[in-house]
Amino acid sequence: MSESNNSSRRDFTKGVAVGTMAGALASMGVYSYSPLRKQHFAKAAAPQENIGEVKSVKITNISETSWFDNKVLMGDIKGAGGLLVNHYTYNWPPFTQPKGKLGKGSYEDGMKTLRPLIPNKLEEAWAYQLENAVNPNNAGGFAALIEVETMEGEIKRILLDSGWNFDWMDKAFKREGIDKLLADNKIDYFVISHEHFDHFWGAPVTFKYGPTVRTLYPKGFYPEGIDYLKAAGHRGELIETQPGLYKLFAGAALYNFQTPIICRVFGEQSLFFNVKDKGLVTVTGCCHQGILQFASTAQRAVQTKKLYGIYGGLHVSPFEEWDPKYDDLVAVFKHWGFEKVGCNHCTGILTARKLIEAGIPVIKGTARNGSTDTSYLGNGDQIVFSMTDAPTAAKTSVG
Repeated sequence: MSESNNSSRRDFTKGVAVGTMAGALASMGVYSYSPLRKQHFAKAAAPQENIGEVKSVKITNISETSWFDNKVLMGDIKGAGGLLVNHYTYNWPPFTQPKGKLGKGSYEDGMKTLRPLIPNKLEEAWAYQLENAVNPNNAGGFAALIEVETMEGEIKRILLDSGWNFDWMDKAFKREGIDKLLADNKIDYFVISHEHFDHFWGAPVTFKYGPTVRTLYPKGFYPEGIDYLKAAGHRGELIETQPGLYKLFAGAALYNFQTPIICRVFGEQSLFFNVKDKGLVTVTGCCHQGILQFASTAQRAVQTKKLYGIYGGLHVSPFEEWDPKYDDLVAVFKHWGFEKVGCNHCTGILTARKLIEAGIPVIKGTARNGSTDTSYLGNGDQIVFSMTDAPTAAKTSVG
């Protein structure tokens, strides 16, 4: 591990402490906007890069319900020792010990049972979790399918994340046809946004169907996560993306934000797509870097007409707690001039409703397949950003 990465890891506790002092519930959102986080971002912006253009971006929400009961999840985190504790020790699925006790586990002990079962014996693996793990039925997961039409008319497919609960994600993959796309080698990239349980621990489901899919994870993964990628059944190209911009293909790029995240996770990568004649579409898993940093970085990093659309978890009120500073966030969000907002997951239903009330063009969902509210895009819902979209009234964009 490099000295710079060691320094970043040493700063982890200092950064997360801001959120911890605010209290567990509030810190999940407030921490994403704390001043100390700025020390982890680049001090000077690089020149804007021309990443090219695409015709359209279609996103299918495979699952945004990462867990089902906020109180249970936060009770587990608090009971395991709080927001700074390594989540591999929680005895959450899939890394539980026999009759695992909260906060008394380890990755190594959990893998003793799990390793022989993944990725091809997922039903047996999950049955063991149901008998031994802490609150296994609260696990769900986040994942999305991104289908991009290039300027040449080719369709490129990106699987963003793989959720958490093996059973839940396997059913969601089959519902949306992800299993067949993986098996037929029609997924070009498997992008892991970050190492959190609800985005990454379901990786064996992806590798069960597509063991050789090209997989990209952000620099900052801990040894457990790197080992898990291999143990989960991956046999293809594995790419560790470095901080900053990483071009995938013409019109598409990743951006790796080196930022400390709760539960001892470091680094999150998001996606940028430049839609011809429209502008930049930004896609995020959890946006732990904060929506302000996310949007401003997009504007600085990529040559584009404007910020056109956004999809994913915006990490504002994931536990439906509202901090007064978020009123200013909503106001700034409006001035960015996004013409389509497809939010869900850790955005929070409360935040989605606030955005709608402020006149921000949030695309509503259908509240099905386990999603509970139409205020944002739920499981099975889709959003399309296209060069053929009807024009909207001009809006102010903050530079």
